[in-house]
Amino acid sequence: MKFAYTYSNPLLEQVPEPVSLGWEVDRVYQDVGKRLELQQLFKDCQINPPDCVFIRRLEELGDSVEEVTSNLSQFEEMGINLVAVEQNYNSATKAANTHANLLKLLHEIQQQKRSRRIRQGHARNRLEAAPPPGKAPYGYRRGKAKYTIDRSTSPVVKEFFDNFLLYGSLRGAVRNLAKKYGKKISVTTGRRWLSNPVYRGDTAYRNGEIIGDTHSAIISREEAAQVDRILRRNSRLPSRTASAKRSLAGLVVCGECQSRMSVTRVTFHRQNKEYIYLRPINCAKNKKCRAISYQKVLENTIKKVCSDLPLAVEKINYPQLDRVKNNLTEAIIHQQQILEQIPALIETGILDEETAKIRTYKLRTEISKLQAQLAILPPVNLRSVAQAVSIPQFWFDLSETERRFYFREFIRQIEIIRQDKDWDLRIIFIF
Repeated sequence: MKFAYTYSNPLLEQVPEPVSLGWEVDRVYQDVGKRLELQQLFKDCQINPPDCVFIRRLEELGDSVEEVTSNLSQFEEMGINLVAVEQNYNSATKAANTHANLLKLLHEIQQQKRSRRIRQGHARNRLEAAPPPGKAPYGYRRGKAKYTIDRSTSPVVKEFFDNFLLYGSLRGAVRNLAKKYGKKISVTTGRRWLSNPVYRGDTAYRNGEIIGDTHSAIISREEAAQVDRILRRNSRLPSRTASAKRSLAGLVVCGECQSRMSVTRVTFHRQNKEYIYLRPINCAKNKKCRAISYQKVLENTIKKVCSDLPLAVEKINYPQLDRVKNNLTEAIIHQQQILEQIPALIETGILDEETAKIRTYKLRTEISKLQAQLAILPPVNLRSVAQAVSIPQFWFDLSETERRFYFREFIRQIEIIRQDKDWDLRIIFIF
């Protein structure tokens, strides 16, 4: 007859399923949080001693080295073979009983216990939705139980986000920050700011889980969703073109040689005139594809957008999109309703305080995941936006920087279709 015993700390790990242990045993004793089943195991071993007891690691036998040593002695006194499968420990072998081997294992257990105590402390902070250890992100200060907005530095962060939302350029937002506030940050730091949940009022932990609405946010949910859309949009563009001055940079491809086309500017000696054109970067043809006037491509792009965008938006399956949004919204509401019931379950004694905290933490992280899925969906007013931007004068009244922002909201790629002595455009929208 063979028994198995496992201990799991609900703060640190998932409770293993008996079938996942891979041991052929007659009975599995499982403890979660407290070691009540371990005491039952000792009682059953005294009544009907098994041939062997399997455990994963020796430290599961107690919360301290002394407790582990005491429980090891109990198995030894009963003459029961104890096997720790993950530590290659078998009390029936002579090697396991050598003084040096036991000292080594006890030292390892001591190290593991110290590590687990630190992790347990961090896990308890997560259950309280407290900030993770370390310095508060720029724009915040550490409060007693949460981040608080730093009134002296938060305007700098808000200016950074506002500039990025206005122009869609990370490098431009970084330069603006240095110019306006004298705050110099790297592009890498700026990218971390844009994706950092803390500025949205959420707290992220090293295990990758996020709890929403833990403190005051610097940007709204709507602004955060727009930031994410711009970041996804810019990730499809060639390097550095996201902050280029010209609105068509990074979008145009030659349909003949399939090379991306760069914006080139030519000036004339002692004249104020300049000529801007688009030319293929890596044309592999013997007779290179000729350059095309930038202004003509721009005018034709605006014309095509005004005529094709409303038609492309009409093809979007809105009922399906609405169904996805409704399902996500209903799931969020359902989780929130469960969350509201927890205080009553504590009062009636159905849940104890620690279990309630764990359940609350899991519900809040699940709600954050659902909100993130909802935020990446297209805005519901896409049809009205398409109608508004289908007026040519709207585009011609914008600056190149503003046009760059709007073009990339709708356009994935602009393809030049070359003909004998002429050319045409084919616009590929992002939806």
